[in-house]
Amino acid sequence: MPGPVLPARCAAMLLAAGLLLGGCDAPSAGEAQDTEQKLHGTWLRESNEAAIRARRILVLRPDGVFQETVRIVDAAGKATTQNHEGTWIYDGTNLKRKYTLMNGEPPSRLNLPFATFEIRFETRNEFVGVDHIHGNRIRYERVAADTQP
Repeated sequence: MPGPVLPARCAAMLLAAGLLLGGCDAPSAGEAQDTEQKLHGTWLRESNEAAIRARRILVLRPDGVFQETVRIVDAAGKATTQNHEGTWIYDGTNLKRKYTLMNGEPPSRLNLPFATFEIRFETRNEFVGVDHIHGNRIRYERVAADTQP
C-alpha cells in the first residue's frame, strides 16, 4: 500500500520543516519583553515627500497607551498639527497601534485605523519598521520627552 505511505512521509517532512523554520525566527519570551521595554519612550519620525514635510512624535507609554503628534508643512509653507491617541502592543514581531482618537475625535466605527509594523532595532535608540500590507518602511529615533513636532 504505497499510497498512504507517501502522504504520511510528506506530512512528517512538512512537520519537521515547520518546526525547524518556526524556531529560527521566533523570539523568546525574554527577548520580546526586552524589546517591548525598549519601545517605551518618545520617538521621532520625519518624512519629506512631494514637497510635504511631516514630523511625528510618538510616545509609547508602559501602560499600553500611545500619543502621536504630527506636524505637517505643505509646499506653500502652511503648517497643520494633528493629535492622535490609542493603544499599542508588541506581539514579539510587530508593533501594533489602534487609534481611538484621530485629531481629538473618535474614528468612524466603519474605518478603525490600525498601524502594524514588523520592527527591528538597529541600535537601542533607533528602530525600523515595515508595513508588509502597504509596503511602507519607516524609521524612528528616540528623542527627549519634551521634543516638539
